[in-house]
Amino acid sequence: MSNLPPVIIDNGTGYTKMGYAGNVEPSYIVPSVIGVNEKRGPARNRDGIEDIDFFIGDEAIANAHTYSVSYPIRHGQIDNWDLMEKFWQRCIFKYLRCEPEEHYFMLTEPPLNAPENREYTAEIMFETFNVAGLYIAVQAVLALAASWTSVAKEKQTLTGTVIDSGDGVTHVIPVADGYIIPSAIKHIPIAGRDLTSFVQQLQRERETTIPSGDAMDVAKRSKEMFSYVCPDMAKEFAKYDSEPDKWIKKYNGVEAKTKKPWVCDVGYERFLAPEIFFAPEIYSSDYTTPLPKLVDDTVQMCPIDTRRGLYNKIVLSGGSTMFKDFGRRLQRDIKRSVDARIKVSSELSQGRIIPQEVDVNVISHPFQRFAVWFGGSILASAPGFQSSAHTKAQYDEVGPSICRHNKVFSNA
Repeated sequence: MSNLPPVIIDNGTGYTKMGYAGNVEPSYIVPSVIGVNEKRGPARNRDGIEDIDFFIGDEAIANAHTYSVSYPIRHGQIDNWDLMEKFWQRCIFKYLRCEPEEHYFMLTEPPLNAPENREYTAEIMFETFNVAGLYIAVQAVLALAASWTSVAKEKQTLTGTVIDSGDGVTHVIPVADGYIIPSAIKHIPIAGRDLTSFVQQLQRERETTIPSGDAMDVAKRSKEMFSYVCPDMAKEFAKYDSEPDKWIKKYNGVEAKTKKPWVCDVGYERFLAPEIFFAPEIYSSDYTTPLPKLVDDTVQMCPIDTRRGLYNKIVLSGGSTMFKDFGRRLQRDIKRSVDARIKVSSELSQGRIIPQEVDVNVISHPFQRFAVWFGGSILASAPGFQSSAHTKAQYDEVGPSICRHNKVFSNA
């Protein structure tokens, strides 16, 4: 067993969070992007330089004009294993600067990840990097662990519903005693990237001062700086129309090429961007189920004895759940659905059965943006982690199939 702290790498569609167990926040957060130089001449190939001639994260974006930029992860799933191996290599040796054979590693995976993907991950980690041990954790379970900071110790369970919304996809995942309930998992094809493109669309129609090359970046920054969730969309429109000076914000920018300053207004998109979660029809005609209904449907698909626990602990995870009042609005809308169902069942029984009220709690906490990584930090610091992880010796004996299953453990 290693005495050095385990390494935690949470690979998301938009960003990769990495650092050491026991820390409160990741050491590095870099975009999940890799830039590879495809203009290789015969001499370069012969010397083998192409293997190290690539960039990841912000450096890849900065070199996008000379390097071919790719996103190895799409909708939470690894799409290109060769590029992912290079990406991990740079994470371990350039950013974390550790010797992988001296550390245990915790990697994360999305819900419903194929077992073959775990095998590929194990092969790369054990055979390329020779890591001391490997644990592949489901992101939803780690997000539940991250919420322990905001609840009393006796309520620190691994039962709850996780709403994980990052850059590429939003999942609603029920977890009972550390095990996900796969048949009830739902996903929405709406996440941070869609909100950004919606803001860009609104700004393009109205604001002519924004330089075309900066439009996407301005939309992203406007969303992150000014957006919030409103209780009622119609009332919000009325507020903006009656007091535009109070509610419409100014965004100041400088054009990259000419260095000329410019200003644009950030108006209705402040509340319309996150409203997509609650009224998807304003953005897409293909998908129209609001997030609160999806959460309610997910819990109703679970075994009846788990439902109270799943309603009682609805945990938010990921950057796209960080909008002001997001949790409050979600709790209100889910509570309305639950109360309406209880009322109907009471009426059908003609008052003979008085249903017990169901508590609906949506939990927000300070570590929500990187909840998966922080939950990994908590669990990888627990005494049971190294005995639950797969070691190099076990891998050599059994092979990659050993990583198809990972034990569930808590910090108890």
